[in-house]
Amino acid sequence: MRTAETSRDTEAKPSHLRTFRTSAWLGWMIESNWTDPFVFAIYSIIRPISTAAILIVMYLVIRGGDFSSPDFVNLYIGNAFFILVGAAIQGVSFGILDDREHYRTLKYIYIAPLRVPVYLIGRSVASILVACFSVLITLGFGVIFLKMPIVLTEVKWGLFAGSFLLGLIVMGFMGLMLGSWTLIIKNNAWSLGESLGAGLLIFSGAVFPLSVLPAPLRWVGNALPISYWLTLIRRSLTPDIGRVYPMYTNLSDLQLILILAGFTLIYGALAALIYKRFDFIARERGNIDMVSNY
Repeated sequence: MRTAETSRDTEAKPSHLRTFRTSAWLGWMIESNWTDPFVFAIYSIIRPISTAAILIVMYLVIRGGDFSSPDFVNLYIGNAFFILVGAAIQGVSFGILDDREHYRTLKYIYIAPLRVPVYLIGRSVASILVACFSVLITLGFGVIFLKMPIVLTEVKWGLFAGSFLLGLIVMGFMGLMLGSWTLIIKNNAWSLGESLGAGLLIFSGAVFPLSVLPAPLRWVGNALPISYWLTLIRRSLTPDIGRVYPMYTNLSDLQLILILAGFTLIYGALAALIYKRFDFIARERGNIDMVSNY
């Protein structure tokens, strides 16, 4: 009898992979179905190019437009990959707000026989995929029109793949932490992700090295895995230029990878603890079925 009941429970509860795959498909439908596929494709191309154009104009005004300089190359790569940072970290929180406030389906997700964190992470995959496409468009634009020195035969592909994957994982954990906080916020929750994104842009070394910050604030950037991730991305795509960027020049690629892996474990444990605590609070307060009209 117990074996039969266990079998029925297993059949009723979908696997983590199935939950992840289904929520990723749902996220993609929501991300892309707001307009005609052709318009969506054009928008996905124009948006990152427009962002790159703003950066180019600012650099022309401030520095005179020497696009071959190491400073601009590192700045451009940092800004390109920061698109992915915002999408990965804010994807979970925006998914929670969408499901709770707009579609009003979060309460049904909570009573469904699935693991909610798996659903939430899968829900953010679509925004990550769109961000990856934006990064490719931005880099391609830089290589073709600005003669960015990214040579495929000189790229350290092993370093790039390893650091890129670790970065996605740790940013997923950071997104789950932010999403957990979103669960207990009643009003103006949308601004939380945007505020965090602005802070990360300053303290991650995406636009300038941490050395320009006041000494008491540098520890913030050193406590962020994104700082080490962007350094690894720069070193892997442009090995010579990336290494002269004045961030962690005393650390080897292997040391940076180990630090990033350590941060991944730490942030993973923190994400699990924070989600468990805030999920409990949200259930107690009735926030799962709450509509705040933003």
